[in-house]
Amino acid sequence: MFQLIDAEGAATAPDRLPSPETQLMLYRHMRRIRHFDERAWVLYRQGKMGVFPPFGGMEAAQAGTAATLTPDDWLFPSYRETGAALTYGLPIKQSIAYWRSSPHGWYMPDHLKVTPFYIPIATQYPHAVGAALAERNRGTQNIAMTYIGDGGSSEGDFHEALNFAGALNAPCVFILNNNGWAISVPTRTQTRARDLSKRADGYGIPGVRVDGNDILAVYVVASEAVERARRGEGPTLIETVTYRVKAHTVADDPSRYRTDEDNAGWDAKDPVKRLRTYLLAQGTLTEESDAALLREIEQEFEQALRDADEFPEPKPSEIMDHVFAVPTPQQEQQRAVILEEYGA
Repeated sequence: MFQLIDAEGAATAPDRLPSPETQLMLYRHMRRIRHFDERAWVLYRQGKMGVFPPFGGMEAAQAGTAATLTPDDWLFPSYRETGAALTYGLPIKQSIAYWRSSPHGWYMPDHLKVTPFYIPIATQYPHAVGAALAERNRGTQNIAMTYIGDGGSSEGDFHEALNFAGALNAPCVFILNNNGWAISVPTRTQTRARDLSKRADGYGIPGVRVDGNDILAVYVVASEAVERARRGEGPTLIETVTYRVKAHTVADDPSRYRTDEDNAGWDAKDPVKRLRTYLLAQGTLTEESDAALLREIEQEFEQALRDADEFPEPKPSEIMDHVFAVPTPQQEQQRAVILEEYGA
């Protein structure tokens, strides 16, 4: 398993490390999305957020991959990749609106090629391949990146997408975030495979296994896969080995199916603490600059929360918006019924 910084924050392969500027950029992304994750829990308990799937402890796997993309690339997130979408550029206020089930969060900004979070398991994988092939057919060097969990890798769509991408040499990067659990089912139960990256072998594409709590290693592996796709050398499957330290969703009680033995050791592998320890030891980060960064992140979130609070209350007819660019005749009829029953 590829690794650049160990759990104690010591470099294991100094010659492979990205630049100090890149290290700080990645650290900022992780702190920023962790703050979102922590505040989302609070908002849910205050009745100001809907059911939200937390990603705390998985920041490296999300930020380290999404940070390799340009705005011209595609991002296809599953429901747990809010952190990846934020890293890619999705505004915080829209993420808050989305998890409030507000129509103001249903659409994606025009300048970003990111899809809404996929709730069905694995359907995003074939869609990403299609987008990647469309970019190639248009003559661009843009790529598509998509995410799945270990449970999703047992779905048919996962295997069909890998075969489709391999056969057609699609410029697509597949991220498999192996966090140990498919809701309440551990990976060891849902498959006998212990190295999920080897699933790539069956489709003739490269598979890489990386320490998913080491963001520098994740970033290097993802960067290489992205550049490989841009050069026309086809897809890559990246398995990030991490752990879902939090619940499946804020409404879940993991104590009903997870034991202390299952959780043992993962807090010590925390990706944010690991990079922070390394940066402080190198002098790239100081206690003062870290505190200033946290203040900046807090202020950004609070402003985004105020902006989200100012979105007008949704109207019943808005449920028909942002489904198709041009509404179908059936949608027009349904919208007319809603307007008749509930008014404008």
